Amino acid sequence: MQQKENIQHIIAIASGKGGVGKSTVAINLALALAQEGARVGLLDADIYGPSQPSMLGAVGERPVLKERKLVPIQRHGIQSMSIGYLVDPDAAMMWRGPMIGKAMEQMLHDTAWEALDYLIIDLPPGTGDIQLSLCQKIAISGAVIVTTPQDLALLDVSRACEMFVKLKVPILGIVENMSVYHCPQCGHEEHLFGAGGAAKLAQKYHVSVLGSVPLAMAIREMTDSGHPPVVQDPESHYAKAFRNIAQKLKG
Repeated sequence: MQQKENIQHIIAIASGKGGVGKSTVAINLALALAQEGARVGLLDADIYGPSQPSMLGAVGERPVLKERKLVPIQRHGIQSMSIGYLVDPDAAMMWRGPMIGKAMEQMLHDTAWEALDYLIIDLPPGTGDIQLSLCQKIAISGAVIVTTPQDLALLDVSRACEMFVKLKVPILGIVENMSVYHCPQCGHEEHLFGAGGAAKLAQKYHVSVLGSVPLAMAIREMTDSGHPPVVQDPESHYAKAFRNIAQKLKG
């Protein structure tokens, strides 16, 4: 496996299926780690649906080439690299697994990352060729699993956990996204997708629940507009949830 000398820890953010908010968790966790004083980079490994340029407010930016290395895009105190910076946003990425694995290796090793405490890799959902290639060729320090409480999501996430177990990649913990809905008018709480799912998964794989993130429209709106809540609304309860997760990850 390959590891960049100036990167201390490589952490994969993974999910068993799409639609659980994995990329939202990845970017807010990266920003929360930076707010905790860490030097952080973010590598968007979702070739088919690169969302990090939009979430960082950097759509249309292109990395410059310096001494045969790509200079990562800087936003909100973190370094980032994504295939979305290198291709047309509307281009259809019809690549096979080996091509994608090679592209990810190149983006890791041909990017002029400044010294990093953490490189967060936003993996695509699922357990296919891309995930296997990355985990086998890159020295990943550990994985954070993102799920929602609903049973269907937990079934898919279990497959992702099994993949990391077989690849001998440590599972650092579970993040339960969309855990509870707080009504902004009356304050009533509702577990729209069920409750306790992350705890069951954590017990099964003998890992901890790093934290829960509520279902809130503000999280989506801020992140989609390029101003994630950890930066835009740092005193909100959802921003604090991401910071609590970052603190546990560091600890």
